[in-house]
Amino acid sequence: MNFLTNIASIFQTHGIEFLKATLITVELTFVSLIIATIIGLVFAFFKVSNIKILGKIADIYIFLIRGMPLIVQLMFLYYGISSVFVLSDFTAGALALGIHSGAYIAEIFRGSIQSIDRGQVEAARSLGMPYMLGMRRIILPQAFKRAIPALGNQFIIGLKDSSLVAYIAVSELFNHALSAQAANYMPFETYFVVGIYYLILVLIFTLLFNKLEKKLDVGGREKKNDKTEKFA
Repeated sequence: MNFLTNIASIFQTHGIEFLKATLITVELTFVSLIIATIIGLVFAFFKVSNIKILGKIADIYIFLIRGMPLIVQLMFLYYGISSVFVLSDFTAGALALGIHSGAYIAEIFRGSIQSIDRGQVEAARSLGMPYMLGMRRIILPQAFKRAIPALGNQFIIGLKDSSLVAYIAVSELFNHALSAQAANYMPFETYFVVGIYYLILVLIFTLLFNKLEKKLDVGGREKKNDKTEKFA
């Protein structure tokens, strides 16, 4: 009974602040994921390029990002970026998160691009299309469609990873939870409440990506082809 009373007290006392912090979390997530998607596309092109030096640069970047804990990268990138450019905590945190997620998104795009039949690239060239034009009009739309399930998963991970910017003073959801539990001396109940907020955000992201998958009929053509092969 005391647990429920404490939960109600937290919602009553910090409800508005939690909502404001949730909006900052969503904004931070979207900004960082836009940065990550751009970085991911660039390094995915590096990976599939015939220019070896570009492939090596992409390999080093991806290895470094995947080889270190996120909190270490966040602190390193945050203080590194802040020492060169005068940026707000929010902007520097979004850049740091974007650089981190970009490595994983690069591998997602790389895999989806390489999954497209190379015959389509050759067909585009035979029609006189330059490499980048064929990539933009033929390969990338199909690659993006195939990458949606993995991108959805990575975007949800990015949402949860955004909680770590609390340690660089960004006033997002987890940062407010830290302040609230220090004031009300109810850490268990406070983190329970903030967990509910994160679960709701994850549910919204999941539903949006499920809707996008259905709208684009992700996997539909492949399933039809499999059925055709079985009956052939």
